[in-house]
Amino acid sequence: MIFETKQEVLAWYDRQERSLTDEFIGNIEWDEVRRYPFDDRLIPVLLYMRDVETLTDMYWQELRRTPTGRDPVISKFMERWGIEEVTHGEVLNQFLNELGYKTGRDWKTQIRRNVSKIYHINTYLLTSLTNLIGHRFTATHMTFGAVHEMTTAQAYRRMIEIADHPVLTKILKGIIREESAHTQFYWSVARLEMRKNDIAQKLARKVVENFYYPVGQGSLAKSRTKHVVSILFGADEALASLDKTVTQRIQQLPGFEGVTKVTEKIGEVAGSKMPAPEC
Repeated sequence: MIFETKQEVLAWYDRQERSLTDEFIGNIEWDEVRRYPFDDRLIPVLLYMRDVETLTDMYWQELRRTPTGRDPVISKFMERWGIEEVTHGEVLNQFLNELGYKTGRDWKTQIRRNVSKIYHINTYLLTSLTNLIGHRFTATHMTFGAVHEMTTAQAYRRMIEIADHPVLTKILKGIIREESAHTQFYWSVARLEMRKNDIAQKLARKVVENFYYPVGQGSLAKSRTKHVVSILFGADEALASLDKTVTQRIQQLPGFEGVTKVTEKIGEVAGSKMPAPEC
């Protein structure tokens, strides 16, 4: 799907129907959750996923302070994006509750409080830098957004395979559909920004190659990131699938030919490696 302007991308996104509607959530078989076995080692993975989704309003507030966030097209997308992502976190939290892992009424507030001061300082410095660079940094923002959305969707697919829980599968498939629409917006805008500006293209590639990290790392503890990535992508075939669905698509962006940072970094954190190509 190729767009010629950001307005076209936004118009396409606005036409996409939500998956996690009130009706969808109301029809989830919550009373069936405990009828199926669930591996306890996956609880920290779900908690991490829930926390990442819940912190999206914080990320949006950070982006608002940059030229990217003040772009009217991107801003309109982010308003809906923020609502959808927080809903993902709420549904995952409800699944955890139904599973027997009870969370307090102020669980969202606690997640935000647990974000380190160092993260906020680093974010402030980065925001100041992006304001100096201006709109040429928008391609970088959008590329990171696309990468994070794609890796998140792939993480959910892996969770579906590993957990093999029918109620969770229904929830995650609904979330993946919305994440896919987010990916299309980010990827399309990144492509447009890099196509019209060589400096933006080179900057985006350099930042990804030098500063990419798995989604959630920084705002959440590094040890939590490593644990989750190891479970989901510790198997070589899982990393190969991520390479195909994420890295190879990112390589289609202008100037990103041969960039393998995402696969390499996830593999490094997970302790896995790409299988050798067949002869």
